[in-house]
Amino acid sequence: MVKKGDLCERLEIFAVDVILCLRTVKNSIETMDMKRQLVKSSTSSGANYEESQGSPTRPDAKTKIGIALKEMRESNYFLRIFKRLKLGELIKCEYLVKESTELRLILASIINKL
Repeated sequence: MVKKGDLCERLEIFAVDVILCLRTVKNSIETMDMKRQLVKSSTSSGANYEESQGSPTRPDAKTKIGIALKEMRESNYFLRIFKRLKLGELIKCEYLVKESTELRLILASIINKL
Protein backbone atom coordinates (compact mmCIF):
# COMPACT_ATOMS: atom_id res chain seq x y z
CA MET A 1 0.00 0.00 0.00
CA VAL A 2 1.17 3.51 -0.75
CA LYS A 3 2.06 5.72 2.21
CA LYS A 4 0.35 9.12 2.35
CA GLY A 5 3.55 11.00 1.54
CA ASP A 6 4.32 8.61 -1.30
CA LEU A 7 0.87 9.13 -2.82
CA CYS A 8 1.29 12.92 -2.67
CA GLU A 9 4.56 12.57 -4.57
CA ARG A 10 3.09 10.09 -7.04
CA LEU A 11 0.19 12.45 -7.82
CA GLU A 12 2.64 15.33 -8.30
CA ILE A 13 4.83 13.27 -10.64
CA PHE A 14 1.72 12.22 -12.56
CA ALA A 15 0.67 15.85 -13.08
CA VAL A 16 4.16 16.85 -14.24
CA ASP A 17 4.35 13.85 -16.59
CA VAL A 18 0.97 14.80 -18.10
CA ILE A 19 2.17 18.36 -18.72
CA LEU A 20 5.42 17.13 -20.28
CA CYS A 21 3.53 14.68 -22.48
CA LEU A 22 1.11 17.37 -23.63
CA ARG A 23 4.03 19.50 -24.76
CA THR A 24 4.54 16.88 -27.51
CA VAL A 25 0.95 17.25 -28.77
CA LYS A 26 0.50 19.70 -31.63
CA ASN A 27 -1.95 22.52 -30.91
CA SER A 28 -5.08 22.37 -33.03
CA ILE A 29 -8.75 23.20 -32.66
CA GLU A 30 -9.34 19.60 -31.57
CA THR A 31 -6.55 19.43 -29.01
CA MET A 32 -6.45 22.87 -27.36
CA ASP A 33 -9.48 22.44 -25.08
CA MET A 34 -8.66 18.83 -24.28
CA LYS A 35 -5.09 19.76 -23.35
CA ARG A 36 -6.27 22.59 -21.11
CA GLN A 37 -8.84 20.36 -19.42
CA LEU A 38 -6.34 17.54 -18.92
CA VAL A 39 -3.83 19.89 -17.31
CA LYS A 40 -6.57 21.14 -14.97
CA SER A 41 -7.84 17.70 -13.98
CA SER A 42 -4.40 16.11 -13.55
CA THR A 43 -3.11 18.92 -11.34
CA SER A 44 -6.40 19.28 -9.45
CA SER A 45 -6.36 15.65 -8.39
CA GLY A 46 -3.06 16.05 -6.56
CA ALA A 47 -4.00 19.45 -5.16
CA ASN A 48 -7.24 18.11 -3.67
CA TYR A 49 -5.47 15.11 -2.18
CA GLU A 50 -2.90 17.46 -0.63
CA GLU A 51 -5.75 19.53 0.85
CA SER A 52 -7.30 16.38 2.30
CA GLN A 53 -4.16 15.80 4.33
CA GLY A 54 -4.88 18.94 6.35
CA SER A 55 -8.61 18.37 6.73
CA PRO A 56 -9.91 18.90 10.26
CA THR A 57 -12.51 16.11 10.00
CA ARG A 58 -12.87 12.74 8.30
CA PRO A 59 -15.92 13.84 6.29
CA ASP A 60 -13.98 16.84 4.98
CA ALA A 61 -11.03 14.60 4.07
CA LYS A 62 -13.39 12.18 2.33
CA THR A 63 -14.94 15.01 0.32
CA LYS A 64 -11.52 16.28 -0.82
CA ILE A 65 -10.35 12.78 -1.75
CA GLY A 66 -13.65 12.29 -3.59
CA ILE A 67 -12.87 15.37 -5.67
CA ALA A 68 -9.35 14.05 -6.29
CA LEU A 69 -10.88 10.78 -7.52
CA LYS A 70 -13.35 12.60 -9.78
CA GLU A 71 -10.51 14.61 -11.32
CA MET A 72 -8.39 11.48 -11.79
CA ARG A 73 -11.28 9.78 -13.58
CA GLU A 74 -11.50 12.78 -15.89
CA SER A 75 -7.75 12.69 -16.50
CA ASN A 76 -7.97 9.00 -17.36
CA TYR A 77 -10.77 9.72 -19.83
CA PHE A 78 -8.85 12.41 -21.70
CA LEU A 79 -5.67 10.32 -21.71
CA ARG A 80 -7.58 7.43 -23.30
CA ILE A 81 -8.80 9.82 -26.01
CA PHE A 82 -5.25 11.07 -26.65
CA LYS A 83 -4.05 7.46 -26.82
CA ARG A 84 -6.84 6.43 -29.20
CA LEU A 85 -6.13 9.42 -31.46
CA LYS A 86 -2.38 8.66 -31.28
CA LEU A 87 -1.57 12.19 -30.09
CA GLY A 88 1.78 12.82 -28.44
CA GLU A 89 4.28 10.14 -27.48
CA LEU A 90 2.32 6.87 -27.59
CA ILE A 91 4.48 5.03 -25.05
CA LYS A 92 4.21 7.91 -22.58
CA CYS A 93 0.48 8.14 -23.17
CA GLU A 94 0.04 4.41 -22.53
CA TYR A 95 2.01 4.76 -19.29
CA LEU A 96 -0.17 7.71 -18.20
CA VAL A 97 -3.38 5.79 -18.90
CA LYS A 98 -2.09 2.93 -16.75
CA GLU A 99 -0.87 5.25 -14.00
CA SER A 100 -4.15 7.20 -13.89
CA THR A 101 -6.05 3.90 -13.63
CA GLU A 102 -3.87 2.80 -10.70
CA LEU A 103 -4.19 6.19 -8.98
CA ARG A 104 -7.96 6.04 -9.46
CA LEU A 105 -8.05 2.65 -7.74
CA ILE A 106 -5.88 3.86 -4.86
CA LEU A 107 -8.02 6.95 -4.29
CA ALA A 108 -11.23 4.88 -4.42
CA SER A 109 -9.76 2.45 -1.90
CA ILE A 110 -8.90 5.30 0.48
CA ILE A 111 -12.46 6.65 0.23
CA ASN A 112 -13.90 3.22 0.95
CA LYS A 113 -11.73 2.94 4.09
CA LEU A 114 -12.85 6.35 5.35
